[in-house]
Amino acid sequence: MNRFQAVIFDLDGTIIDTEHIWKRAIKDLLHIRGIAVCIQTEELLQQRMNGMALNQSCSFLKDHFQLPDALSVLIQEKTDRANSIYQKEVRFVNGFLEFYGQVIQKNLKTGVATNAHDLTVAVTEKALGLSKLFGQHIYSISCVDNKGKPDPAIYLHAADKLQIAPENCIAIEDSAHGLSAARKAGMFCIGINTSGRRTELAQAHRVIDEYHELDLDHLLHHPH
Repeated sequence: MNRFQAVIFDLDGTIIDTEHIWKRAIKDLLHIRGIAVCIQTEELLQQRMNGMALNQSCSFLKDHFQLPDALSVLIQEKTDRANSIYQKEVRFVNGFLEFYGQVIQKNLKTGVATNAHDLTVAVTEKALGLSKLFGQHIYSISCVDNKGKPDPAIYLHAADKLQIAPENCIAIEDSAHGLSAARKAGMFCIGINTSGRRTELAQAHRVIDEYHELDLDHLLHHPH
């Protein structure tokens, strides 16, 4: 029997191409507060916030820019701005659907483990029909009492629901926070460099730039 029996995907940056959406939401949020975001600041924000849960990222923005707003206000505003863009622009990461098809052909179980909140998942579901791919195995941060990555809770929860031991799961992630969570859970980690910041994926057992680089047959039979 193959060691690996399931593939668990992160959502943003792994299944769906959304970095440009969150960038715009953040820039808009800061712009209406009179804060201009230069290229250098934008890069800093992406490096620090990539893979953070919504409450973590908004807390970082509040502290970094010394915003007077209540954290709950920032969370709601960022969510509303992002979700309005999601509905029009969310799309699958290049090559994801083809790779997903290979995973299904190998009779591996699949699931989603994301820091995203339920509303964002619902908007994505409406736009792309995630449940047609993953059924009920789409797990958001609310499933684990809002314990965001790098806490491993969401990955352990997904593995438990799939009834597969964590060490028999492949996790695919695009961020340092996500990879840290998956490694703490004991999973084999693949980092996909959709953000263009390969150094953030140092914790991965294997790093790819695009899904077509993954040889699933080889991975299943030669995991090391």
